[in-house]
Amino acid sequence: MKLFDTHTHLNVSQFHGKEEEYLQRAKEAGVGFLAVVGFDRPTIERSLTLSQEHKHLISVVGCHPTETIYYDQTFEDDLHKWLELDRVKMLGEIGLDYHWDTSPKDIQAKVFRRQIAIAKEHNLPITIHNREATKDCYRILKEEGLPAAGGIMHSFGEGPEEAKRFLDLGMHLSFSGVVTFKKTEDVRQAAAITPLDKLLIETDAPYLAPVPMRGKQNEPAFVKYVAEKLAEVRNLSVEEVARITSENAFKLFNWQPEEEA
Repeated sequence: MKLFDTHTHLNVSQFHGKEEEYLQRAKEAGVGFLAVVGFDRPTIERSLTLSQEHKHLISVVGCHPTETIYYDQTFEDDLHKWLELDRVKMLGEIGLDYHWDTSPKDIQAKVFRRQIAIAKEHNLPITIHNREATKDCYRILKEEGLPAAGGIMHSFGEGPEEAKRFLDLGMHLSFSGVVTFKKTEDVRQAAAITPLDKLLIETDAPYLAPVPMRGKQNEPAFVKYVAEKLAEVRNLSVEEVARITSENAFKLFNWQPEEEA
């Protein structure tokens, strides 16, 4: 079973013109499938192009919380159109970000709620960006309820108590390079208690490169280090982690891939 990087930004400028090189390295590292996440109009359009060109890639599209100040009716109309495309399997990344002061909190919350509703209309799962906003993020998800198709807490960076709360809502937890960092024992504890059928892996490339690649630009190939750490935490083989997390991803994305890398 190949690894599935469920959240990568191969569509951003850091990879432009070199996507084939990064995909080849991912293939060599055992990565068979990727979800390319678009978070504004340019990255959404690039994600759609990549997923059309490569049958082992799928697209995830939505308005990132830091971009919500630009969310308008035109974007929403296009979002509905994008979500009807065959290669689009999820709405995201959406949520709240209180770290970057680019969009007011009330606008973030309004657009977050709106996109949850749109995901429900299209019977698609959602993937959630939560940065320094756990309390409000949980409250909104609880109040709105998940789409029947489910959802992901992307790059989960909290401890076991927070993990339980989001799991109780029905969320999957996706672990990134954060789980490998020296000072994130709480995240490893969260990974240890996550039910195996709710476990996913990702890179969030080009961000959050895992140990032993800290300080370098992250890339899809590095998801193998996340899988290795989860194997250690859960006392499983890397092959078992690959099988479990990939099967979980196929089910959540409602996707039967035509081919792998």
